[in-house]
Amino acid sequence: MIPVLLIMLTQLLSVHKTEKSPCFPKTSPSLSRDGDLVIGSFLPLYSIEVSSVRGAEMFQSQPDKCCRDYNYYSELIPVNYWRKRISYGHFDSILSDKAQFPSLYQLANRDSSLHRAVVQLMVYFEWTWVGLITTDDMRGEEFLWDLRGDMVKNGICLAFTEKTPVSERRYGESQNMFLSRIIETSVRVIIIHGDTDSLMIFRYSQPLHVYTWKVWITTSHWDITMRPCLRDGYNFNGALSFSHMTSEIPGFKSFLRTVNPAKYPEDILLKEFWSSAFKGVEKFENQEHAECSPNASLETLPLYIFDMTMSGLSYTIYNAVYSVAWALQEMLLVTSDEEPVRDGESWVLQPWQLHSFLKNTQFNNSAGHQVFLEDKGSSEAQYDIMNFLFFPNETETLVKVGQFISNVPHGQGFTIHKEAIIWSFMDSEFPLAVCTNSCGPGFRKTPREGEPICCFDCSPCPEGEISNQMNMKLCKKCPEDEYPNKERNYCLPKVIAFLNIKEPLGMTLAFMAISFSLLTALILGVFLKFQDTPIVKANNRALSYTLLISLTFCFLCSLLFIGRPTAATCLLRQTTFGVVFTVAVSCILAKTITVILAFKVTIPGSRKKIWMQPGVSNCVVLLCTGIQVILCGIWLGISPPFPDTNTHSQPNQIIIECNEGSVLGLYSVLGYIGFLALGSFTVAFLVRRLPDTFNEAKFITFSMLVFCSVWVSFLPTYQSTKGKAMVVVEIFSILASSAGLLGCIFIPKCYMILLRSDENTKIHIRNKSATIMGSIQEH
Repeated sequence: MIPVLLIMLTQLLSVHKTEKSPCFPKTSPSLSRDGDLVIGSFLPLYSIEVSSVRGAEMFQSQPDKCCRDYNYYSELIPVNYWRKRISYGHFDSILSDKAQFPSLYQLANRDSSLHRAVVQLMVYFEWTWVGLITTDDMRGEEFLWDLRGDMVKNGICLAFTEKTPVSERRYGESQNMFLSRIIETSVRVIIIHGDTDSLMIFRYSQPLHVYTWKVWITTSHWDITMRPCLRDGYNFNGALSFSHMTSEIPGFKSFLRTVNPAKYPEDILLKEFWSSAFKGVEKFENQEHAECSPNASLETLPLYIFDMTMSGLSYTIYNAVYSVAWALQEMLLVTSDEEPVRDGESWVLQPWQLHSFLKNTQFNNSAGHQVFLEDKGSSEAQYDIMNFLFFPNETETLVKVGQFISNVPHGQGFTIHKEAIIWSFMDSEFPLAVCTNSCGPGFRKTPREGEPICCFDCSPCPEGEISNQMNMKLCKKCPEDEYPNKERNYCLPKVIAFLNIKEPLGMTLAFMAISFSLLTALILGVFLKFQDTPIVKANNRALSYTLLISLTFCFLCSLLFIGRPTAATCLLRQTTFGVVFTVAVSCILAKTITVILAFKVTIPGSRKKIWMQPGVSNCVVLLCTGIQVILCGIWLGISPPFPDTNTHSQPNQIIIECNEGSVLGLYSVLGYIGFLALGSFTVAFLVRRLPDTFNEAKFITFSMLVFCSVWVSFLPTYQSTKGKAMVVVEIFSILASSAGLLGCIFIPKCYMILLRSDENTKIHIRNKSATIMGSIQEH
């Protein structure tokens, strides 16, 4: 029968030893047996001398002669390397090449999703600034490459990367060159990747009395419970560890409770472990192996010495042994059928015969898990997320707080119970691991030049934009009907705004417009009642009536600007204003011309009496108004005004206004009115010094001065205002200019008609006229 050797080995630690023990303790001769099968892991050896063992050439690294004073029993017993090999260590894609290793089988699951599990944890806790400690070998480089690529996709940065040399075992060098840099860094979360053996340098470099304030994230192949001293567990309290998900083997813990050296007296390693674990190494060196406590149990040992839970590595070993057993059983059954054994004979099985059976081995272990020995059966590893707890009474435990399953849709395989995690003695909440503090709502991230993307400044969102989440790269604009609040972290609905007649300002302007129109109508009534008096007849009373009527409509047209704009009001407001104002200014121009003609015609011998006909004044008014009507018609025909909404003038309002359609049309109408007003002002100014009895020029001059001043001020004010303030400015200009015309031209006449009626007679006018004409003849 092919001999199968399997030794389940444990790390023995000694921190109280004063004398250095040799790096290679004497190996029992019973371990050096020839054979044809290896069940083990490809790891360097530092405790057991193997140079004299057949097949030792498989090990490339040699033990350091100055290694530290701790005993580390290998997980490999090489027996005839050139035969069959079953590996329970890390899965290695290179070893899966059947062309180079046709007889090597790997039972470990693939760890190709380990980096995704770690990044999922970072994303969940929003850790974006982390450190990494890994081994300086091909496996460490591969993990670093995969981890960094996944981090970049999720906006996570590596603050530093420390690589531990696999061959280095000196405490002084590691403490001075390695650990000091990690302790001094401000990074709170550090990922540790590597196996227990390659990272032993890190364990032995831990200061015993310095709390590092770090959160450690360890990967599946490093046993976080293994350390040289019990007290350094404080530094790892609250650490999170990814361990291979395993199925519980029925009866395994019950079996461990019954294990002791008395029950298995032939197991030399068990005796050595038992004495070291329960009585200390120093006592063990001076005592007989038979002196062991009969009531001791593995269950009473602290976690850092012995774990009653089957680890992922032990689970793989368990499957490896059962795989060989299944293959041997199948091989013996087939061989016995083909070659019956006679009495007294024994089977002689050749090693090469086992290969085909191992290759096809497939079974369900006692935990119900399906086991394959062929590489195609090596599936992605699943991980339990364990929380390492070290209590003040120096007891410790591992508590499952989550898991990661790789073969499910993205985002569904990662689960964690944040409330169940205990981080450290000082932190009740999960720690922050960021380069800079997060940007809250209302701010956006601004990258710092020359620094990683995780390091940024927080800038307020621009005007009109918001950010309603943490760490937004770009702010977003609010919809057209909304605007940002003061903090710029959410949008508020805009208020619909227009000059409402129900609001105080609208009511005030409407009241003023109606009041002025009534006052104008009252003055018109006075003029009609006293139409035969000299002062009414003096300057063409028909023009006075027309001017008063047009001023009444000027006041009333301002009401078209108040209220919610509609299609009708938008069409009428500017055109009505333009036409009625043109009529008013045309009447004033006609009056001014009448004053000039009155003095020219009344001079004896003048031949220009024909220009004093009423039809001349009417033609001036009709001609000037007709031109304005044509301009308005062209404007309405090409690009008429229409109701529109303005969402940009005021950040918090939707202004309903009239879009004038053609700005050129609007300013053409206003410019034409201004041209007529300037002409009236010029002519009135030239004749202002004519005798007062027949002369309105002085009043017209003042009225046009007021009119022009109002509208000259209107243009820049109108351009600089927004929203309904523009409407208010135009209404005020209409009322002010109309009131100026009414007050300067007609109030003095009403004063004469109502309060100085004795002067409003033909006799008084004739006497005053004679005086004036005499004065003119003298000159």
